[in-house]
Amino acid sequence: MRNVYVIGTSCTAFGKRPNDSFKALTSEAYLECLEDAGLENGDLIEQAWFGNCGMGTFGQRNIRGQVCFTPLVTAGLFPERVPMINVEGGCATASMAFHGAWKDVCSGDMEASLAIGVEKTFFPNDAKRTSEIFEGGIDQLNPDEWHDYYRKRSVETGKPFDPNAGGGTVFMDTYAMQAAWHMKKWGTSQEQIAMAASKNHWHGSMNPKAQYQFQVPLEDALNDREISWPLTRSMCAPIGDGGAAALLVSEDLLARQPEDVRRRAIKVCASVLSGGKYRDPAEAGLSRIAAQKAYRKSGLTPKDVDILEVHDATSFCEIFQLEMLGFADDGAGGKLIESGNTKHGGKLPVNLSGGLVSKGHPVGATGLSMIHELALQLRGEAGQRQAANARIALAENGGGVIGFDEAACSVILLEGRRG
Repeated sequence: MRNVYVIGTSCTAFGKRPNDSFKALTSEAYLECLEDAGLENGDLIEQAWFGNCGMGTFGQRNIRGQVCFTPLVTAGLFPERVPMINVEGGCATASMAFHGAWKDVCSGDMEASLAIGVEKTFFPNDAKRTSEIFEGGIDQLNPDEWHDYYRKRSVETGKPFDPNAGGGTVFMDTYAMQAAWHMKKWGTSQEQIAMAASKNHWHGSMNPKAQYQFQVPLEDALNDREISWPLTRSMCAPIGDGGAAALLVSEDLLARQPEDVRRRAIKVCASVLSGGKYRDPAEAGLSRIAAQKAYRKSGLTPKDVDILEVHDATSFCEIFQLEMLGFADDGAGGKLIESGNTKHGGKLPVNLSGGLVSKGHPVGATGLSMIHELALQLRGEAGQRQAANARIALAENGGGVIGFDEAACSVILLEGRRG
């Protein structure tokens, strides 16, 4: 297995962009990635992985990446005859694209491979289309299985489950039920969840690419409109559009690049995926499995990690993932948030991008937006929200739902070359 490096990343502005097409977002993310890598075109790219979840709602159910890249091929900005693999894994889609590109290079099969994720989830006056995208993230063939699972959890937590209640997505209800279970088991408080939300909105206020660039004080997060108790609107990721990309290369190819490219390159220490199942709530989640594999493969431990981007589709998720990833004991994630150590300037800054609740969550692009943020941090290029002395970074990205698990999880460890 060979060393793999990221030499270029990008992330478009996230937000409600109804006038920007899939092709436009693809071009924006791709061209910004090339620019970041110091390239005029993509001639060195030997393969590409294209992530998307919702384009089928527009009738483009197949060859999505090939369609979106046709204008770039025609313009001579993307090489002809390069294979492109389409990827879908719910909210973990972009991380799966990254994993595919990493395997291309790590295996020795390719010298350079591109990962890109593009998504549109906001459709003015068409909530049905948005719902169709998200409904694909849970079993539609045998829904009785998850209905039964959540009804059992409802009895255990005291939080009612009604899949026909309306008012939001079933995913927010399932996250809320997980939070209620955690609160009952470990004493986690709604205020701790609100602290995570307020923190990330503060971080997002410093991110010019974030969908929400305003602060939300703790009390406002607590008293915001309820989505599904204990979660309020400020604690939940918004609907939005965007794209992100990363270009991965071999050590040999990196050695032939200009000095500035070599200096800014980010080493991929590990890229690991794991799969979900209907688990007992007391059992560890799939992100713990992925994290343990990533630590073993890289030789790193949680103590080596300086900065994290985690999948906070709700702010409770950040609390839970800090436990699963080994940064807090089970049940102590809320206390870690409360300590202030996960804020900008703290010992272990988490989601300096603003996280999903502030940066936004265009599902097919989210995982690569995490890589972009961590690359900025490891290069010392994050501006106002720059973390001090960041050398090792971790990205955790989950997608889809199977009971209290995600259907898929990615954990990626990165190392910067500064200093």
